[in-house]
Amino acid sequence: MPWIEDPQDGEEFLLKAEEHGIPQMRHRIFILGVRSDIPGRPEGLDHQPVIAANQVLSDLPGIRSRLTGERDSLSSWRAAIQQIFAQKWMSAPQSTPLGIICRQLRREFKTLSSTFFDGGSAFRKHDGSPQALGKWFREGATGLTHHESRAHMRDDLHRYLFAATFAKLHHRSPDLRDFPTELYPDHRNVPLAIQGKMFQDRFRVQLGDHPSTTITSHISKDGHYYIHYDPVQCRSLTVREAARLQTFPDNYFFAGSRTEQYHQIGNAVPPLLAREIARVIAELLCPQEGVKRLLMQRSPQCESRV
Repeated sequence: MPWIEDPQDGEEFLLKAEEHGIPQMRHRIFILGVRSDIPGRPEGLDHQPVIAANQVLSDLPGIRSRLTGERDSLSSWRAAIQQIFAQKWMSAPQSTPLGIICRQLRREFKTLSSTFFDGGSAFRKHDGSPQALGKWFREGATGLTHHESRAHMRDDLHRYLFAATFAKLHHRSPDLRDFPTELYPDHRNVPLAIQGKMFQDRFRVQLGDHPSTTITSHISKDGHYYIHYDPVQCRSLTVREAARLQTFPDNYFFAGSRTEQYHQIGNAVPPLLAREIARVIAELLCPQEGVKRLLMQRSPQCESRV
């Protein structure tokens, strides 16, 4: 991203996080003021290879969602999901687009039925490492915090399973008009969503082979916009997964309730992106100092110029 002194197009202000090694499509404006007595101007951030969501999430233990408003167990969770097979759309002819999804969904349920899952935990031992940014995430971490699932209603479990299966086949998150009518939510805006006028992406899958969409504080309210790409897990993203997509190291602990934790993550600047911006500022203010040293400790020479 270039630094613009007098841009004609507001789009030129945007810093697109996914272009700088962040596994998330997050477009923000950063304003940096430089005193006139400081020579030079900051250089732009280096472009980095695009990092997909599964490159930073695939090492995390697979967990299942929980059930809302009823006794929760692995067997009851499987039984709740299995109810999807009683719906009429599941008998769609195999040669039709919907029939192809039904066939894949049955495969996913077969795997789901033979896999042991728990709902995660507040802390667990973990010695894995993601495909990308492994050292950044795991250095100094002996386990995982905040990797536990939320509870969902049975109807939403069916929608999540359909949506994640659809995304796996078509490499895009479905619009509401792609859903069978039996899976439509009971909401007055559904007709407008089907016409593509509003909320057509009410249920959004985070694609594994792409950077995630923007992690916002809205993730605290519900998981509909943050469905995990693995149909077998049939759930929304955990606090730790949202933190990974925001590039918080695994040894970073979030205080407060789960809602407050999601808010802290969604409202933050991705730490890895902040570090890169800090590097550019350090190079401007103290070009004679080693940037690595400046990022690790304060420099007396810089203190007089900040």
